[in-house]
Amino acid sequence: MLKGFICAIISACCYGTLPILGKLGYAMGMETYEMLSYRFGLGTLMLALWLAATNPRALRIAPHTLLKAVALGTCIYPLQSICFLSALKYITASTTTLILYFYPICVTLLSAVLFKMRLDRKVIISLVIVTTGCALVFYDAFSQSVSSMGLAYALGAMAIFSLYLVASQVILKDEPPLTVCLYVLAAATVVFTILAGPPKLAEMTWPKATLALAFGFFPTLLAVSLLYTAIDLVGSAYTSIFSTMEPVTTVALAFLVLGEPIAPWQLAGAACIIAGIVLPNLGLIRRKTIVSA
Repeated sequence: MLKGFICAIISACCYGTLPILGKLGYAMGMETYEMLSYRFGLGTLMLALWLAATNPRALRIAPHTLLKAVALGTCIYPLQSICFLSALKYITASTTTLILYFYPICVTLLSAVLFKMRLDRKVIISLVIVTTGCALVFYDAFSQSVSSMGLAYALGAMAIFSLYLVASQVILKDEPPLTVCLYVLAAATVVFTILAGPPKLAEMTWPKATLALAFGFFPTLLAVSLLYTAIDLVGSAYTSIFSTMEPVTTVALAFLVLGEPIAPWQLAGAACIIAGIVLPNLGLIRRKTIVSA
């Protein structure tokens, strides 16, 4: 349990860098598909090299597992990534991520239906508190007349990511998580390479190259591989519960790197989301840790 908790936290922090990198990419004149092709292409290459050096057997994948990985990498993941980066064109990085962070509620409800996860009083309290936090976030967005297109993209990213986590739990059952992760990323790379076209090497500068490497390393290699490991260890619902550092990371980096203002009610919304996910589940997490130990 503890290993799954640590993997989920680090994964969330790495995912929290994605909107910041996306904003920087747009500022440098990079296109959505271009950034996604760099992200998944370099992330796949980095993970393949790491596995080849540390565990070559992980590069082998059974045909039925490959089909599952390709389904995730060509259908669900690309749609989520497109929606998320597209939202950044219209709304701030912090608001985009805080809207996305409604996904733990969706994952919990889907887990209750599909995996018979029990929705007790603590879980219901958690949902109420998180919903309150999301209401504060949406109030901030609408009060500033934020683009409805940006909100729609962010909501789409949230819904698709919820389905992705639940589907990943089903697919990862009895499968090596890093192997599945590698081929999911590879499939997504093919999709975005086709959409982006040939790499714009003539326009590549050192700042763009550094940003491309950052896309591949932080929100892809580390974030996705650790996410798959966490799902394999503790399941999608607990992984989403533990991933409370993502909005905190993004809001902090948006303030420090991008200079985006943070409204008081936005901080209150973030606090509600984190408290609603963590506090009602502390006892459950503690008990599960003791059992696992």
